[in-house]
Amino acid sequence: MEDHPNGPSEVDPPPGGATSPSLVRIALVFYGVLFAVAVGWSLWSGDSIFYVSPEAEHRGAAPVRDAALGLAVAAALIYLSDELTRRTRWGEAMARVLAAMIGKRSVRDCIVLGVASGLAEEAFFRGALQPQVGLVAASLIFGLAHFVPQRDLLPWAGFAIGAGILLGSLFIATGNLVAPVVTHIGVNAVNLKRLGDRYG
Repeated sequence: MEDHPNGPSEVDPPPGGATSPSLVRIALVFYGVLFAVAVGWSLWSGDSIFYVSPEAEHRGAAPVRDAALGLAVAAALIYLSDELTRRTRWGEAMARVLAAMIGKRSVRDCIVLGVASGLAEEAFFRGALQPQVGLVAASLIFGLAHFVPQRDLLPWAGFAIGAGILLGSLFIATGNLVAPVVTHIGVNAVNLKRLGDRYG
């Protein structure tokens, strides 16, 4: 154990600044349960969580087009979040706190966390919840799920509400979850890696 300015830490990070993989395991369990709830909801209601409506399901998906759209939106959101982090005090403060929570992560960890969160959160919030409560309500609930009662993290909930509206709009516009899932995975995987490398 090493002494720090704020007193001795209970657990020092392993050499190289990487945190233990326990966060990944906990996240996989959490997102697995969330995805299972979404699938259970779909089975109970008889509605698809992949398509926005029976009409959209009948039309089918255009996976290449929708994946390309998702990547483009992800790139725009990554750029926006990077600019907010670099150019605003509150953005940098939020980034530092989030980085302290997640630590410095490997590329593999970031991809695993991005895929797990993107699939599970989109299946639940967009696929299962949004058709029941509407775009605005689902986005507000998505923001509430990202609410942490800490001043530096309050903007995170606001950013999540905006992202929820954008992801939900993609779901409506394309009729399926491909674009929202690709966007969500891209944003989370890239931003997790950048946060850890820059501030972790």
